[in-house]
Amino acid sequence: MQAAMDITAKYCHKEMEEYGSCVASNPSTWQQTCHELKMKVAQCTSSHPVIQKIREDCSKEFVEFERCLRENQDKPASCSPHVARFLGCAETVDLSGVGLDQSQILSRNVVTPTQTLLTTQ
Repeated sequence: MQAAMDITAKYCHKEMEEYGSCVASNPSTWQQTCHELKMKVAQCTSSHPVIQKIREDCSKEFVEFERCLRENQDKPASCSPHVARFLGCAETVDLSGVGLDQSQILSRNVVTPTQTLLTTQ
């Protein structure tokens, strides 16, 4: 999962940063207010094979997490169990056939929009 986050940060840093800032600035209306920025992140990341593989293998967990966020827009931290299930699934995805060169992966920590959501009240 860290590899996917690092790849997302490498290729979609600007989009992630804008979306995360929007979410943090709009804790009760982020779903509507930041929708366009969310779509930009999704569009940017949809072409990378690692992210595609994780989305494919963990789609059920991700859909449940997104549903929780929609239903709890004013308290996104309540979706922590959902994101934990998604991240747990992502950690088990077999990426050996994806053909990712380890030199492409950044070795820095990334704060994702999801992490921003879970830490803002």
